[in-house]
Amino acid sequence: MTEKLISKKKPFYPISTELNGFLKSYDRWINTPIFYEDLLRFSGSVAVYDKHDNDTLWVRVYYTDSERREIDYNLKKIYTLLHSDGNESGIQYLNVDAIDYCTFGNSKPFRIKIRNVLNDNFTYYYLKRTDASRVYGLELEHMLSPYNLNFLVNQSTLIEEHIAGIPGDHFIKEFLPQCTDAEKAQIAKEYVKFNERSMIRLLGDMRAYNYVVVPTHDFDQVVYKIRPIDFDQQSFEGKFSVYRPQFFKENKALMDLVRTKLNHNSINQYKIEERSIVARRIISSGSRLQSLVRIMQSETLTLQENLERLRQEIFKFTKDKAFKQSESMGDIMQASLRFVRLHYEKVDMHNLF
Repeated sequence: MTEKLISKKKPFYPISTELNGFLKSYDRWINTPIFYEDLLRFSGSVAVYDKHDNDTLWVRVYYTDSERREIDYNLKKIYTLLHSDGNESGIQYLNVDAIDYCTFGNSKPFRIKIRNVLNDNFTYYYLKRTDASRVYGLELEHMLSPYNLNFLVNQSTLIEEHIAGIPGDHFIKEFLPQCTDAEKAQIAKEYVKFNERSMIRLLGDMRAYNYVVVPTHDFDQVVYKIRPIDFDQQSFEGKFSVYRPQFFKENKALMDLVRTKLNHNSINQYKIEERSIVARRIISSGSRLQSLVRIMQSETLTLQENLERLRQEIFKFTKDKAFKQSESMGDIMQASLRFVRLHYEKVDMHNLF
């Protein structure tokens, strides 16, 4: 059961001096004109429902007139910092259509809807409390996945760009039954790769509502990709199964696809493909990834009992002593990346001769 996989509410971890320096060197650090705590001063709220009149667990918040003017301007300023160089010349063409607050989950984010009044195009971004775990999760996703992530952070506030896609739980319920057999086989392949990638980079809690499915039309077919959207459970839990999406009951429909559409050899082939791709990204990320993991190795990002359990469970899975000897979650991450890279290099050398 999922409730037993996730042990307890995860604490927020502060940004260390070393991580602060890393973020500044890669232009992630920002002095925002407004902070997460400022948005908590809303004077009221109304529930947000979806098109089927189901409660989304988001509420639309509102502020006094005097506060709203200042908040609107600062939120538009943040948009320009996130998407361009902070130039204010275009602010007059932006409108804050909605400020929503999520009452569900650990991070309790604010979702900001920004609309361009000239053409009615709109987009979203999120304001959250700063958490070192989430920052590590975002950076690792940026370097080890096929996707670049855009975010800004300071000591109290994390700003994340919206990741577009169909929420996994909604896709499974509304879209998956309409997919063709060929599309279901392709989704099964992508899910195997997503599962492997999450495990390698220790991204936990990939239940269906924590990732999106992204359909792309390609000639006469639709190609589906799966992207995580919640990075709160980066390297925290002690149960190895938390980092393997296949064990969550919310993902059962996709696991059923894997069982029915793929044979054992195909599953292994896709796992090897994904490990090889991640290994290439480890190599190409170079000093940036090395610096991040080195900082991570010196930090406390979990409870001691979680660390002890995870290193034992991964050791049993891999038989690699580096996991058993790890003294921090950063050490386990270093061991994981090293394990994948060494495996890739052995396979690569084997193919040369």
